[in-house]
Amino acid sequence: MKEHAFDNEYYLSIQRENILKRIEQFENKLYLEVGGKLFDDNHASRVLPGFAKDDKFKILLSLKDQLEILIVVNSEDITKRKIRSDTGITYDVEVERLVLTYKAQGFKVAGVILSMYEDNPNTLVFTKHLRSFKVPVYHHYRIKGYPENISLIVSEQGLGKNEYIKTERPLVVVTAPGPGSGKLATCLSQLYHDHKRGIKSGYAKYETFPVWNLPLNHPVNIAYEAATVDLGDVNVIDPYYLEKTGNIAVNYNRDVEAFPLLKAIFEKIYGESPYHSPTHMGVNMVGYAIKDDEAIRKASCQEIVRRYYESLKNNLLGSYSDEMVTRSQLLMQRVGADIADRPVIARANSYSEKVKVPVLAIELRDGTIITGKRSELLSATSAAILNALKKMANIDDKIPLLSRGVIEPIQTLKTESLKNINPKIRAEEILIALAIQAITNPLAELALSKLNELDGLEAHSSSILAAADLKTLNKLGLRVTEEPQNFVTKIITKIPE
Repeated sequence: MKEHAFDNEYYLSIQRENILKRIEQFENKLYLEVGGKLFDDNHASRVLPGFAKDDKFKILLSLKDQLEILIVVNSEDITKRKIRSDTGITYDVEVERLVLTYKAQGFKVAGVILSMYEDNPNTLVFTKHLRSFKVPVYHHYRIKGYPENISLIVSEQGLGKNEYIKTERPLVVVTAPGPGSGKLATCLSQLYHDHKRGIKSGYAKYETFPVWNLPLNHPVNIAYEAATVDLGDVNVIDPYYLEKTGNIAVNYNRDVEAFPLLKAIFEKIYGESPYHSPTHMGVNMVGYAIKDDEAIRKASCQEIVRRYYESLKNNLLGSYSDEMVTRSQLLMQRVGADIADRPVIARANSYSEKVKVPVLAIELRDGTIITGKRSELLSATSAAILNALKKMANIDDKIPLLSRGVIEPIQTLKTESLKNINPKIRAEEILIALAIQAITNPLAELALSKLNELDGLEAHSSSILAAADLKTLNKLGLRVTEEPQNFVTKIITKIPE
């Protein structure tokens, strides 16, 4: 896999340049809705080899003195204590984390907006907590008939009821802890209030996918559908862009469906819409930075297979419907991808069948596949990581990196003091043990020095991983798929994986 199929430096330059041009278009006042993740955009880095996970953050950091940030969260998500699936933390904690992260990087946080606001104990406590460390909190309210009832929306009884956020800088970045938070509605509210005050502010959207100037069925765009299979997003040709320009552009169904209403709201506020299509609203220069289309296609196909396995796992666990799995499979077939495209799958599963215990396989950059199996001491993940580090460091496989004298006290602590049923050493624990051993063992130190080289490698588990091991693999940057089965139900054992 080519690591630089995507020209990241060029992308950073042209994306920044086009954001600045958009600010100028609206007389030096722009509300920029940022979709997706600002940090750890692993999906983009997987399908666009060379794309850095924190590119959005880097671009905003380069504009730090010209911007301020608004964070929008749906009040219902605070009331229901909604949890982010990728981090396992509640939305109220995530909002606080975002505020602290932005401030630590020197950004001005103009405030937190509670959309769909209703007074209840949770929202009141959340508001009081944020204000206790000097974070402004604003309330935006539910508008009956939103977004269809244009007359009501663009009135004092609609957007006019929302609290106005006074901002001073030319660029106002609007982010959220997750989807459905109300970023667009917040931007529209600010446009309405600015207009009343004689400020001609504008709106634009900063998202990476789908890539508007790639073909509809390009694997990069199909990978976006695979990533959002639970949301039902579908890539479509933007009919408004086609009608206006005569050229084809790709957008996704929700933006295309919402555009007539959004255009009508713009016209109600300004007298005319500044945009002729949903694609026209976006600032997305990703397609111009692709250097090796073949490598991008291969990486995207890998991601589509990976998402298919994710759908199988989620279906087994009850969070995905059969229809979502079918759709994931159809997307895989649509680009001609196959599970055979991931050699780690066959290696992990065949070895597991042979040894009758869970196995994790890791594919190194030279194509070598390293395996690790569950033992009395180690989980399959721990064994595979140790074996991979030894191979990358050219350490003889027969030489143990960790002595039983280091591992056994950890097992004793887990079972006797912490009362864990499973004494096996998990991946994070084995890395801590390796770091301790490295103080006195040069080989352990050498192996540990190769840890960062695991980032971006492909891996497959013959069964669903323990949450702790999966979390560690994700932190290390391995691209993991899991066979959708619980090994314990297949092979009877006293110690669960």
